[in-house]
Amino acid sequence: MVSYLVLALIALFIVVFFVGRSRAIACVDGEVAKLHSLPGQHGMFLALVSAGPALLAVIVWGIITPGIEASVVENRFAAELAGMGVPQVEAFLRDARAIAFGGVVGFTDATKEAAAAVFKSAHATSSWVILVVAAALAVAGFLWAYSRIAPAYRSRHVVERIVRVFLIVCSAVAILTTIGIVLSLIFESFRFFEQVPFYKFLFGTHWSPQSAFTGAGAQAGDVNTEIFGIVPLFVGTLLITLIAMLVAAPVGLMAAIYLSDYASKQVRAVAKPVLEILAGIPTVVYGFFAALTVAPFFRNLGESVGLSVASESALAAGIVMGIMIIPFVSSLSDDVINAVPQSLRDGSAGLGATKSETIRKVVIPAALPGIVSAMLLAVSRAIGETMIVVMAAGLAANLTLNPLEAVTTVTVQIVTLLVGDQEFDSAKTLAAFALGLVLFCITLALNIVALRVVQKYREQYD
Repeated sequence: MVSYLVLALIALFIVVFFVGRSRAIACVDGEVAKLHSLPGQHGMFLALVSAGPALLAVIVWGIITPGIEASVVENRFAAELAGMGVPQVEAFLRDARAIAFGGVVGFTDATKEAAAAVFKSAHATSSWVILVVAAALAVAGFLWAYSRIAPAYRSRHVVERIVRVFLIVCSAVAILTTIGIVLSLIFESFRFFEQVPFYKFLFGTHWSPQSAFTGAGAQAGDVNTEIFGIVPLFVGTLLITLIAMLVAAPVGLMAAIYLSDYASKQVRAVAKPVLEILAGIPTVVYGFFAALTVAPFFRNLGESVGLSVASESALAAGIVMGIMIIPFVSSLSDDVINAVPQSLRDGSAGLGATKSETIRKVVIPAALPGIVSAMLLAVSRAIGETMIVVMAAGLAANLTLNPLEAVTTVTVQIVTLLVGDQEFDSAKTLAAFALGLVLFCITLALNIVALRVVQKYREQYD
């Protein structure tokens, strides 16, 4: 329903735009110079006032309606849900919604079928309500705005104010989303640290949250705090990231230098797009490549020289991840190297420096802020990668610096902890938020260091 309403409002926006434009031209008998604002601005004014409030109402309806419908069903079946916990109630509502709207559920019964009928009825009622509301808003907005179109009407000012408000709202959404993410990490992490001491989490060397509620203390609700040590996870993350950067940093930077200063226009026109194709390959494809080609190659190579190489190793995951992030380094580095003023190159050549000396002593230092930013983006990409690690490095939280052994990363464990139906009051699930908070702090520190480097060298070359 929402998609159809949105499409209808988009079509209305386009049609009304031309109606408003024609209305403005007709007001002055085709003498556009008599208009305070351009005809297109009058058309945009009419389109925004006609479709904007209705579209906003549809968006708000799409956000709040699922919660209202769930509340209606929950109140209607309060007796049947009285003995269930929160996860069971959420599962019941999810299954009922799936039955109502053609989804697939693993198990159904008469109660769920009845709840699905209530879901469908409530949704149909709310759909008609929003349809009437959207139509009323669109008609009212059109009639009001249409009556305002006149030669002296300043529709340009109104359109600019509406666009300014829209841009402010977009900026506020981005800021509030960031604040919400940080606060959710902090609050949920504090709940975790109420059960597991911070120092045991940060400095512990054993990670096995799946066994947190097994053993003698499981029935009593005790949490084994000794199995939430994140040191193996961060060692594995840093090991794989280091291997990836050892591949991506030199290859990407050298490729950027070649493309910007040595390659001909014909070679550059072909080589750069081909190199950037790597950035468009899905990570699951890289994961298949690592698991089916790279990992067996290193295992067979190790056996031929007498080394024991695991089927899933940090080396295989790191090398394939490095290949994946080469375009991030090369493309951004190429852009910043090309942005270095030609006058610096000419001055260096005038002093007798060769092209290689100019690149090493003038171009690279001048472009260093951008290169640092490219490297930071590559590091962030490597730290946040999950699929390649799952398929090529495994899930074992081993505390080792040996790249030939299986390791895991923070992001992989976060995904593992949050897969399936989870109880968000258990240490096992809350550990994912604590991992996210520590990872956020580390990446923030990396950003601060990179910013200081950028500021230092930018001052020298401004």
